[in-house]
Amino acid sequence: MAKRIFNTAITVFLFILIFFALTGSKPGTNNFKSGDKLKNNINDITVKDMNDSTINLSDYNGKVLMIVNVASKCGNTPQYAKLETLYKKYRSEGFEILAFPCNDFGGQEPGTNEEIKTFCTTNYGVTFKLFDKIKILGKDKNPLYERLTNNDVTKKSDIEWNFVKFIISKKGEIVARFGDKVQPDTPEIINTIKDELAKD
Repeated sequence: MAKRIFNTAITVFLFILIFFALTGSKPGTNNFKSGDKLKNNINDITVKDMNDSTINLSDYNGKVLMIVNVASKCGNTPQYAKLETLYKKYRSEGFEILAFPCNDFGGQEPGTNEEIKTFCTTNYGVTFKLFDKIKILGKDKNPLYERLTNNDVTKKSDIEWNFVKFIISKKGEIVARFGDKVQPDTPEIINTIKDELAKD
């Protein structure tokens, strides 16, 4: 009886080894390899807008995106005006800005979604999309920012402050990251956007 159990165990073990050898997987891993497209892509992620509606980021395929964390009481808040100008200039070519309010830095975004929206439209005439206020630091980090701050393109690094900007390709791929002090109308940002818009 013991010999039969031993032989069965050996057979099962050999079967598992053969399976992982054929599939290229290893027991106990998530099967991600450096450079996997999912790791550098946001298409599988959903977010909430200011009306609590679920948005699939894959719905933006075919558009070039700028994703930016924003705040109403920050020294960088005047960047809203330049973001709006950038949006108006390139939206007809397929450019979108997705803005995510966040209160993680110095408590500089304390308002409700409605208060944030009113502030942005009244003071800066913002027409690009504003999303639900999120966490982008710590254990409650939003999955979108978990991806944006830990990938093979922009590497692993937490957001430093408000108004950090990420450029996303038409296929949902993370292309570039620009710091909070890099103004939206700088040549490096504009050229990156134009390069991505020119791609199929």
